[in-house]
Amino acid sequence: MVLGVLRMKGHNALIRIRLSYKKGSIATTITPTITALQAQAAANLFLSDHLPDRFMAGPPRLNLAAQVWCVPVLLAYPIIGPVGQTGEILVSVTAAEVVSSTPIEEMKVAAHALYAQHRNAIEASVP
Repeated sequence: MVLGVLRMKGHNALIRIRLSYKKGSIATTITPTITALQAQAAANLFLSDHLPDRFMAGPPRLNLAAQVWCVPVLLAYPIIGPVGQTGEILVSVTAAEVVSSTPIEEMKVAAHALYAQHRNAIEASVP
């Protein structure tokens, strides 16, 4: 196993690269240095900078082939919790930074549709 520092977008990121040699070919595997919790935190920071407080990052799913954490964006309300997914944020496995996301306007449109679909439960939860 080789340990190295990779310079990406002005940040130093520690990565682990495993090289394996088999019949004339070399395969590399990048092991995530960002945990699921760190990816979720990066996604929540992105959301707090771009959307209202009803949007939250859900549990991340690791996609090693793309070298990203796939973090669902959920619409949530007090008392009833999440009512559905509005989009997705991709966070690098080697740095706590957002690689891409569903466009903000698309997430807002999806949120309005979810609100309309769950309006009775949302409004019933208000004391």
